[in-house]
Amino acid sequence: MKNLAQSLLAMLAATLTPAVALAQASNDYSGYPGFGPHMMWGGGWVGWIVGPLMMIVFVGIVVAVVLALMRGFGGGWAHGVTRSDPLDILKERYAKGEIDQAEYEERRRVLTD
Repeated sequence: MKNLAQSLLAMLAATLTPAVALAQASNDYSGYPGFGPHMMWGGGWVGWIVGPLMMIVFVGIVVAVVLALMRGFGGGWAHGVTRSDPLDILKERYAKGEIDQAEYEERRRVLTD
């Protein structure tokens, strides 16, 4: 059991040694231009404008794709509402008994002329 504990400790030390070495490295970033402890602050005001614009563009694209998919799969914006020809509406009203034959004939004649 003692050998297992020593082996695990040795593995842990070997794993953490590079991390400890990197954490204790000097802060000399002269070989890496643009990198350093404050590398996110070096962009100036450009990041404050471009960042939100890119988020707005991304959200706009996502919304457009979702709306296109909804419209494509849903068959249109208004479900259950169909656009009919006026003559079809007239035939439907006559079939329902809302208008009599004389009124149907008169309106059909007006619509077809």
